[in-house]
Amino acid sequence: MSEAPEPPPPALPDVAGFTRRLRSVASLLTTDRMTALGRMRMNEMRHRTARAACWIVTALAAFAATSVTHWATEIEADLRTARIVRTERTERGVTQPARAFFEAGGPVTSMTWKALPPGRSRGFYESYKSEIAAYDIDKLLELDMVPPKVERDVDGVTGVAVMWVEPTKSFAALGGIPKPPPARLEKWNRELIRAKMFHNLIGDIDPNLGNWLVDPAWNVILIDQSRALTTTTKLVHQLQRIDQPLWERMRALSEDGLARALSQWLDRDQIRALLDRRTGMQEQIDRLVRAKGQTQVFVR
Repeated sequence: MSEAPEPPPPALPDVAGFTRRLRSVASLLTTDRMTALGRMRMNEMRHRTARAACWIVTALAAFAATSVTHWATEIEADLRTARIVRTERTERGVTQPARAFFEAGGPVTSMTWKALPPGRSRGFYESYKSEIAAYDIDKLLELDMVPPKVERDVDGVTGVAVMWVEPTKSFAALGGIPKPPPARLEKWNRELIRAKMFHNLIGDIDPNLGNWLVDPAWNVILIDQSRALTTTTKLVHQLQRIDQPLWERMRALSEDGLARALSQWLDRDQIRALLDRRTGMQEQIDRLVRAKGQTQVFVR
């Protein structure tokens, strides 16, 4: 993915937008994560004042410190069962999925819903199960880049329900890879490194700029993994830098562990292809280290 000429910076509101899953108190209590939680509730409370919103952020941080797992579970449960009050078509992606809006008051305001039974479509293998598997792998890796996804039936049809994330802008809508303010540059570069590593691991053959989103806190959000997690061993990105903690978590993945976590969504061949892609990543990393040295390759 080549870098486009610098576009105008996105119009970023003061309160961050993407609700990331929060699996540790340490990650929760960062400014980005707290403001993200605030935005999720603010979507339901737009009439509240900014002072009230700040109180909500603080209260949610205190709540999550004792019940982080419950909070993530609540989001997934809402995606499965919240009553749909209206739907509309979207222009997002080649599949143009429906957007369904929920009753007010829950942790999720709306979802994308895709009915993509496993099989070839438009010349590519696509599956709603790949979407859910990508989310589960994101959780295993503690990546926090893939929105929550669950299996859901709508009108008797099974598909994937994906939490709608807002306010966000796609890289395509911004005219290319956006440029953060200087204070965010180091974090942003690391976000891009981690995203490319994830794409390589899951074999996402459709990493177009419409599937990369940025939220107001300069977090990368990755959507639309319906064409990922096939049996391809191709790596979609040529890596130059490696996030060491993420790579260590990737290296810790085992076939048996992945099978236990993903057997509902992926077969053995798909799981083994993921491990083959990881081997290809290791070979790529080894070449980089020989050429540049570890300190120039690994971001710690």
